[in-house]
Parts: sequence; structure tokens; C-alpha cells
Amino acid sequence: MQSSEGVWAFRPVADMTAAEFNEWRALLEERTGVVVSDQRRTFLQTNLTARMREIGVSDYASYYCQVTDGPRGAVEWSALLDRLTVQETRFFRHPPSFALLRRHLTEKLEREGIERPWSLWSVGCSSGEELYSLAITAAETLKESSHPGYFGVTGTDISLNALSKARQGVYDPRRLESVEGAYVDAYFQRREDGRFCVSPSLVERACCARLNVLELAKAPLSGMDVIFCQNLLIYFRRWRRREILNRLAERLAPGGLLVVGVGEVVGWQHPDLQPVADEEVLAFTRKSL
Repeated sequence: MQSSEGVWAFRPVADMTAAEFNEWRALLEERTGVVVSDQRRTFLQTNLTARMREIGVSDYASYYCQVTDGPRGAVEWSALLDRLTVQETRFFRHPPSFALLRRHLTEKLEREGIERPWSLWSVGCSSGEELYSLAITAAETLKESSHPGYFGVTGTDISLNALSKARQGVYDPRRLESVEGAYVDAYFQRREDGRFCVSPSLVERACCARLNVLELAKAPLSGMDVIFCQNLLIYFRRWRRREILNRLAERLAPGGLLVVGVGEVVGWQHPDLQPVADEEVLAFTRKSL
């Protein structure tokens, strides 16, 4: 005889009412800033349903009460966020951005030398592909200098599950399809199961931390030489995007580079930043003192 739990696993969950949908997306925006459009209603319902099935909750109202129930609800909220916020990514996802980064770091090295380790930050790092792409670019720029490996990379994300994957630095071969063969040989190690792990020389220079971008004012990060914030702002309202960028601008060191996803913000300006002349990349540099 099949258990009641087994029967529940195959039982369809009722469609969300308009009121339930509005209640859930209001909660998401309040807590994370992420906006769920009407077109993404199915996405929200599918992921809520999957999580509700896992824990045996049969209706949206009961689950809403559960995730908003104080400290106990905070644990379940974190588990739900892992489903709702982790996005598909890959190494060197937007090649022109990394070409610009390589030029910027090369010019910086030629102009200033290197008196302190460079600090690079991946905002919304997900499972770490962008984080390690930044690390590889910095390592390649510095490998012939007097201070090879003189850099550190920080990855922040709201998802604890994604950060755990980033710390492990283990990836399926398809994730490395856009990585040059020479980079694969130099910065990855093939495991017996066919997957690749990031070399210890990069992992030891990487730090992963949980951060909600709505709480950037509390982030203990400053004097960053490079900040990448790509494929993240599209999930926020326009005014919130500008607010996030203003906070990131404050974290840049003089001469620092901020790279944003193309088309994610229009008409944004900051008195301390100047746009980079590049038709393929949306980027800014902080004015030197």
C-alpha cells in the first residue's frame, strides 16, 4: 500500500489565486527586492509547489505562514530562496566584459605597478563561475609580474546553496565549454568522475559570503578594484537598480572598474564615476583623487 506521503507527491497543487500570487510576490520584493512579473507566475508557482511537496504542505496560505513564522520560518525561507534565486550561469559568460577587464588590469599594472593585492568582487556570484572567471583573468594578468597571484576575489550571493557550490569549485564539463583550453589546463584539475575542480591556487584566493543586495550599506567591502554586477539588476525595479549601483559605486577604489550587464540600466550616472567607451560593455571607472 502506498503511503499518504507518496500519494501527496503525485497530487497536483491547486493554481494560485490572484490574491495569493500578489501576496507571495510582495513578500519576495520586500525581502529581496526581486520582482516577479505576471509572466513569471508559473515559475513562482512551480518552485513553491516543489518545495511544498518536499515538506508536505498542501496549500499556499499555510506555507506562507510557515516561512514568515519568526526564526523557524527564516530557516525555511532560506531553503525556498535557493529555488527561487539561483540562475543559470557559466564561465566567461559575456566575453567582451572579460576582454575589457583584462585591458583594464593590464593598463593598471603598467601604469601603477602593484603595491597591494587587487580586490575583485562578483555581486550575485551564484555557483561561482563568474567569481573564478575574475580570478583567472587577474591571475593571467599578473603571472609575469613581480607579484603573481597578488589578488583576492570575493563572491556574494543571497543563496546559501549556491555559495556552497562556489566554495567547492567543482563543475561539469559543459560549464567549461567557453573556457580556453590553456586556462582549463592551468586552472582546473580533472576528477575521476569526469568533473573539473578549480585549482587550489585560485580557491585559496576566493572568499564567498552571503549578502542580500538590499543590505549593501552593511557590507564590509570597500576599496574594490573591480566590481562585476551582471545579470542581476534585471530582477529589480528601475529605482532599486539605481540604488544598488549607487551603493556599489561607493565601494570602488579610485580608478576602480564597475561592470554592469548590458541593457540592465539606462541613463544612470554617478558624480564620482565616468563611463567606459566600449560599444559592447556597460562599464564605469571611479575618478581618481
